[in-house]
Amino acid sequence: MSQLLAHGGLPTRHGVGPSCVSLPAGSWPTFTDFLAERFPAITRTTWLERMAAGLVADEFGDPVTAQRPFQGHMRLYYYRALPLEARIPFEAAVLFQDEHLVVADKPHFLPVTPSGHYLQETLLVRLKNQLGIDSLTPIHRIDRETAGLVLFSVRPAERDAYQALFRRHEIVKHYEALAPWRPELRFPLQRKSRIVQDQPFFRQREVPGEANSETHIDVLQIRGEQALYALSPVTGKKHQLRVHMNALGLPIRNDRMYPPVDVTPDDDYARPLQLLAKSIAFTDPLSGESRRFESRLGLFLE
Repeated sequence: MSQLLAHGGLPTRHGVGPSCVSLPAGSWPTFTDFLAERFPAITRTTWLERMAAGLVADEFGDPVTAQRPFQGHMRLYYYRALPLEARIPFEAAVLFQDEHLVVADKPHFLPVTPSGHYLQETLLVRLKNQLGIDSLTPIHRIDRETAGLVLFSVRPAERDAYQALFRRHEIVKHYEALAPWRPELRFPLQRKSRIVQDQPFFRQREVPGEANSETHIDVLQIRGEQALYALSPVTGKKHQLRVHMNALGLPIRNDRMYPPVDVTPDDDYARPLQLLAKSIAFTDPLSGESRRFESRLGLFLE
């Protein structure tokens, strides 16, 4: 009996692995009919072209053809394609690489992984192509708008050992941010609150209830009405630092979402979010070695 194949046997193409869709039970005549209904933004013609090129396969590695009858309760693999993907004009730097880890210094505006309108223009895909490591996977992520350190696992089997450090809060992370100076606040301070998904879905907000997020905040430098802050997140909720700073009346400079606005402005490459993942430290779960990495990027008060 055939064994399941990783990614349906489809290889990585230009640094991008195939996407996966799980099939429910249903009465679609063919796989093509299901895919055309499930992904209305992709034309039927596009699916037929992908099938003809051998770019759609089931979990056993068998090709999905135009007239192949639908079968539920299995997975299909296929390649996403973005016909027009604008180049993000900033480059990442590799700060460290060995047989287990890659540490990159990510620029502002570059997503960590493919999603939405971003595929080739992501840190993961660029690094796969640059380093020739198809197995590279992120251990954690930072916002697209945030710059700084991102860790990647070279070997998939070792990824969970590193991710467990984040789950157990055994990673020491320090960020820096530029924001207004409020002399009435006493630093250092601790912000603990409950953060939940807001509307639209990509925005977060604080609500009453048991805290699920915690950040330690201190001041590094003051110049006039602005300050450089040190932020140390204990937890890792989405947009946590941006939400906490805004709740304190300290919105991070050039933040397009906090405080909330009705229409999120488009990217302005001249005005990057002034938030930087500056350093990260931990005890390596494989070697027991103490590791510390620091971004070469910086934020500066004007």
